[in-house]
Amino acid sequence: MSTPTASPDALPGPLHGMVNGAGQPLRGAQVTLFAGSRSGVRELGRATTDASGSFTITYAQPADGVVYVEAASTTARRFRLRSVVGVGVGGGVPQRTVNTVRINELTTIATAYALAQFSDQRGITGPSPGLQNAAATAFTLADPVTGKPAAAVTADSANSQTLATLDTLANLISLCTADAPRCDQLLRLATPPGNAAAADTVQAIGNLAHSPTLSPADLYALAREANVFTPALTAPPTAWILALRHTASDLYAPGRIAFDAHGNAWATNNWLPGTRNPNPFVTVQNPTGIPTFGSPISGGGMKGGAWGIAIDRDGSVWIPSYGGNAMSKYSATGAVLSPPTGWKNGGLNHPQGTAVDQRGNVWIANSYGLKGKPGQGSVVVYPHGDPSKAITITDSSFNHPFAVQIDAYGRAWVTNSHLSFTEITESKRPGKVGGSVTVIGPDFKPVTSINDGSLQAPVGLALDSKGNAWVANFFSSAITQIQPNGTVAGVHQLPRTVFPWSVAVDGTDRVWVAGFGASSVSLLCGVNTAACTAGASAGTVLSPGAGFQNKAIQHLTAVQIDASGNVWVANNWSKIIPPTGGEGLVELIGLATPVCTPLTPLPVRPSATTPTVCPTAKREGTSIPHQEQRSPR
Repeated sequence: MSTPTASPDALPGPLHGMVNGAGQPLRGAQVTLFAGSRSGVRELGRATTDASGSFTITYAQPADGVVYVEAASTTARRFRLRSVVGVGVGGGVPQRTVNTVRINELTTIATAYALAQFSDQRGITGPSPGLQNAAATAFTLADPVTGKPAAAVTADSANSQTLATLDTLANLISLCTADAPRCDQLLRLATPPGNAAAADTVQAIGNLAHSPTLSPADLYALAREANVFTPALTAPPTAWILALRHTASDLYAPGRIAFDAHGNAWATNNWLPGTRNPNPFVTVQNPTGIPTFGSPISGGGMKGGAWGIAIDRDGSVWIPSYGGNAMSKYSATGAVLSPPTGWKNGGLNHPQGTAVDQRGNVWIANSYGLKGKPGQGSVVVYPHGDPSKAITITDSSFNHPFAVQIDAYGRAWVTNSHLSFTEITESKRPGKVGGSVTVIGPDFKPVTSINDGSLQAPVGLALDSKGNAWVANFFSSAITQIQPNGTVAGVHQLPRTVFPWSVAVDGTDRVWVAGFGASSVSLLCGVNTAACTAGASAGTVLSPGAGFQNKAIQHLTAVQIDASGNVWVANNWSKIIPPTGGEGLVELIGLATPVCTPLTPLPVRPSATTPTVCPTAKREGTSIPHQEQRSPR
């Protein structure tokens, strides 16, 4: 995908604006315009509001990064507001600049949440494309021109809970325009334990974006003291999250998500809308949820995309055609690269999980379907992405292989799900069904089979930056943590029976889990305990007991993290009985630590200090952790 270009310091015209607090013009406010980029933050101009709260700043627009404006009250010193006004080149979205802005509580919340992973005491700064994409996401929450909730929030009834949360948080900020005691209470409640109280409203909302479980009942009660923004929440939330559902044509029963280098979300789709007929379309949405590359894309043998999708070093996208028993391939801009029936090489039979290793080999979990006999399945490899040289790997440990992920040594980790369609639709949890994880070496020979009593219909798995595997067990609602040498390091029970389907690891190794049964997203502390709350250890649940829930979230089969720190989930089903397709992808704004996309292959946080933002996919390491070696059987 090409990105727009601009000459350095282009002059878009002056920025005209108005500052409002609690619905009233803010007179005498100090307004400062900033540019934020990978290299840091710099001031572009400043002004003071007049009696009507208005101001004008003339400035030279930077070529890349983001432009944002900040307003500080001179009478209520802790009342500080922000708004994004410009998105430069370098992201996955078109360049955009507004010349008029209304800065208020809503624009402040939108900026704080969307840019939570790029904000600190210096201001807003960070690497591309995540920075620009995050700034564009702020526009999807609040319109900087009107100061009102954006159309993405108001046009879809599924986002009504987010609208009410925005208004509730805005009411909280408004308390700091004049009421010192209530402002003190807000800043104290919106501060993690053990930290100094937030200095102002921007920091307070930033704290809630990073730690959304802070004081939900007390802050809700405090917000009811103001009634500036409506509709507001009518009951305390379990967490202060903002979620947006993104729908699009033929985006129905989505199974899996992958992000390309620009932050576009590629998704597989199980069924055609309103049916259980195989969906022939792949969908692509830009970082703000808008269809791109002519999405929906058909052809190339696609017939019901399932749970697999992977992006190679050239940006090409590999997607299994579950109903077509084939593999489909698309260019980085959506052109069909596979033949009309796809590639069937390797004896594909209902392929599922897909991954690309450091040498460009495409790995495919050949599941044999959810209704097949026990013990079936294989793993198929297209060496260097060449289907004509397909290698079919068989082993006695395979039992309906489902997910496949690649570690730093070029090994493939494969879950054996033991799962059937009938069991998914049963209303009660069955007895133990078993399951295992097979590790295959870079020489395409199985190395070991990991068997543990905690592995009960393991479906999705993800690897953290240290090579630990985190496996979702559908029927036990537990996450099994496996060390690189194959040793089970922990079994982490979720506090509720959520029937977990998918796992993703963010840039600080925290573990995100998509719940199919309970329509929720759970967050666990990973091996980097410094990224978790005080006292947490690996496997500690950091989300509410029922997980992060929102009206927009349905029954989930996928969770992925983008380069802006947004958590995206796939609404696979809307009803379990009878099975009914779900609608759209849901984006949880700013909750996670960003990761480089596509994965290379382990999660890495984009860097603002190294020569390159993200590492290139390296050839696998040579010092493979010791495991019992055995030949295929």
